[in-house]
Amino acid sequence: MNCPLCESKNVKLLEVDGDKRKYYLCRSCFLLFVDPDYHISLEQEKARYEFHNNSGQDVGYLEFLNRVIQPTLPFLNSAMIGLDYGCGPNPTLSDLLAQQQLICHNFDPLFGFEHSLKAYDFLFATECVEHFRSPKNDFSKMSALLKPKGFLSVMTDHWQSLEQFNTWYYKRDITHVSFYHSNTFAFICKYFGYELKYTDNQRVVVMQRV
Repeated sequence: MNCPLCESKNVKLLEVDGDKRKYYLCRSCFLLFVDPDYHISLEQEKARYEFHNNSGQDVGYLEFLNRVIQPTLPFLNSAMIGLDYGCGPNPTLSDLLAQQQLICHNFDPLFGFEHSLKAYDFLFATECVEHFRSPKNDFSKMSALLKPKGFLSVMTDHWQSLEQFNTWYYKRDITHVSFYHSNTFAFICKYFGYELKYTDNQRVVVMQRV
């Protein structure tokens, strides 16, 4: 078993109480990931997405998205064009950015949203990287869509300790298969060529291509 992010063989099978899925810890980049044998189909994943009640009318959801928007705004200006990578069936983040006079396109092939430009000034990946089955490939795809000096803002809950992971609510969602630590994002910065511009060490990371 190799790590699907850094490809290291230095992985360890975890013992997780009361969980039928198998989890591995990469001791090189600190990615925690689900054994591929326990991945559900893309059709099943899409069906679960469609039951999510995320919309521009949900005040709680808007506040949630602002957790990643607000620390990113100081790096953006109205001359930039961005992409909401993995926008889901009801794109909302792009509407919030429009209120800030920022243009943001929507992308999610599961729901028929395709990007129209070859490269963007900024990307938001909100609550989607935990769904990445091949994080190395997916982060490579996102990097390829960013212009030099472009910004990548990621929102995903970080695992903090193995003890916490054992009972963590975030892993109960069967569509979540990749879990990131602050050290994982340090690896991502180094490997894919980013400079870390902001992190709350809990859920939000803002990086800039160098």
